Amino acid sequence: MSPKTILVTGGAGYIGTHTVLQLLLAGYKVVVVDNLDNSSAKSIDRVKSLAGKSAGNLSFHKLDLRNRDELEKIFSSTKFDAVIHFAGLKAVGESVLKPLIYYNNNLIGTIVLFEVMAAHGCKKLVFSSSATVYGWPKTVPCTEEFPLSAVNPYGRTKLYVEEICRDIYHADSEWKITLLRYFNPVGAHPSGHIGEDPRGIPNNLMPFVQQVAVGRRPALTVFGTDYSTNDGTGVRDYIHVVDLADGHIAALRKLDDPKTGCEVFNLGTGKGTSVFEMITAFEKASGKKIPIVKAGRRPGDAETVYASTSKAEKELNWKAKYGIDDMCRDQWNWASKNPYGYGKE
Repeated sequence: MSPKTILVTGGAGYIGTHTVLQLLLAGYKVVVVDNLDNSSAKSIDRVKSLAGKSAGNLSFHKLDLRNRDELEKIFSSTKFDAVIHFAGLKAVGESVLKPLIYYNNNLIGTIVLFEVMAAHGCKKLVFSSSATVYGWPKTVPCTEEFPLSAVNPYGRTKLYVEEICRDIYHADSEWKITLLRYFNPVGAHPSGHIGEDPRGIPNNLMPFVQQVAVGRRPALTVFGTDYSTNDGTGVRDYIHVVDLADGHIAALRKLDDPKTGCEVFNLGTGKGTSVFEMITAFEKASGKKIPIVKAGRRPGDAETVYASTSKAEKELNWKAKYGIDDMCRDQWNWASKNPYGYGKE
């Protein structure tokens, strides 16, 4: 059996690099395309160094998915068994300020990808969706059957692509599609060689905490300390990025099941952790005090969101293994070795 070849779009990004590494270690051949808009080519070199003997099974093309001619060339020269589609802009706040950029990049890029896949007979897809498609759920845990409603342009691009996937499958049942709704990915590879490196001001809690811990920012702003949770701060489902990467391999395997159609799975831990609990765990892991500034709630932030993971456990045979202490330990290991991410000060 020759190894399967997987195209990974956005494979130089945070979740992409960790998934590419796990794919290589599991024996797949991987072709990464990424426009490096919010990532660094250095991350691909780091993945190769971590992959050891499997490094030769990785190739990289700097490419924007909206460039149909270049994408066609890649599909003409390589037969892909499946595609994992991560590529997309992902900052919620920026999407509110610049919606057209998000719709253009995330939707048009995806449509071009799907058209080229169909033209080349590659009809197996794992799509990187998000728990943002649940909007602000009225109850928890969120199951895959919850009503869908996105509350910002970024979330809407994820929701629209999910709908496109469902429509494609209904039109042509040869397609096999797994939609993965992630909760809050954090942590880094245990080696500390790859991790999250956001450009500009981080949108999410953990990269911000990490930048405070290494001295890049003076304090962490906590938005909302008057929620009706244990300690007044918002509660989220944080998942270790390596667990998330393994979830993609489980989802790829699911595509080989002849009964698979267009399926959706939550990837989370099924447990909620508050902002203050996460900060305390990070302080313990890093030995650093994180100065905080309390601020009012951000408009549109939900109080408590966490996943029901029983469907993924049962049907993908996948379950998150790491807890918040592991996440914080690995995040700090990455941050302390790479205080300025893949770049220089």
